[in-house]
Amino acid sequence: MSALHVALTTSEQYNAPALATFPPNIMSTPIRWRHDRPAPRRPRPEARPLSVIKSALGEMARVAFAEPFMLAIERQQIYLRRLPKPLDGLRIVQLSDLHFGPIVNPRHLERAIEAANDLRPDLIALTGDYISHDRSYAAPCAELVGRLRARHGVFAVLGNHDHWTDAALIADLFRAEGITVLLNEGMRLDLNGESFWLSGVNDTMVGLEDLPLALAGSGENEMKLLLAHNPIILRRAARAGVDLVLSGHTHGGQVTLRPEKNRSGRPRRRLLRGLGRRGNTQIYVTRGLGTVVLPIRYGCPPEVSMLELRSIS
Repeated sequence: MSALHVALTTSEQYNAPALATFPPNIMSTPIRWRHDRPAPRRPRPEARPLSVIKSALGEMARVAFAEPFMLAIERQQIYLRRLPKPLDGLRIVQLSDLHFGPIVNPRHLERAIEAANDLRPDLIALTGDYISHDRSYAAPCAELVGRLRARHGVFAVLGNHDHWTDAALIADLFRAEGITVLLNEGMRLDLNGESFWLSGVNDTMVGLEDLPLALAGSGENEMKLLLAHNPIILRRAARAGVDLVLSGHTHGGQVTLRPEKNRSGRPRRRLLRGLGRRGNTQIYVTRGLGTVVLPIRYGCPPEVSMLELRSIS
């Protein structure tokens, strides 16, 4: 009698007849459960250099065509030794390089005019290049800038593009709007019982600049503020004892791919935008509002400059 049979007779509660039908010495077969495993992921192929370049250029193009419609309010304090103490905190809004014409949206310029008025400045300085391409844009441009309001007036000089269209027409239309146009001339501006010399020069590029004439009549120790479209005048202004120059012309580079400072941390030699200095003469170069050649900007959005003059006398 086998061991299996003995065990079954002593434990009938386990349904012995049914179990006895299995042949002796049988082994159970282990069951292996199959688990569905995800297929191994293939590593992503590395981006090809041409694809990376194509993607980067596409993003740059998108930004370049959008940036001309942006508007930045740049606030800058400028400390001047010869600014009379009662004039500390004088607020000047500077606008430049509107380039009213076929590639600049008039609504964009209207937004800039509105922003300038909202800043409630004491003075507004316009530093040239108001129209481009055709003299027919002079009248609508003059009407637009005629909306500017400042406590002590709006003052302007002309740029090279104004001369390349019709400088005389632009100057006459601006004056008709109550804007003081300074062409190689200056004036003593009396504010709050104090004064300084405000002057403007005609454009350097067309050979009409006359800085000595613009400063004629100013006092030797008087604070001198100069409006000049082209910042190349800085060296001559420093020799003439000008305290502050306000300029445009550069558009901030319009398309800039390099940082403003070189590897040593110093500003690059050619000042394209912002505040600079030569000796005791400071200069502020605005990025302006419009564009030329192509309606694009990159790394230098249009600017309304809010300059606050501080006295350190």
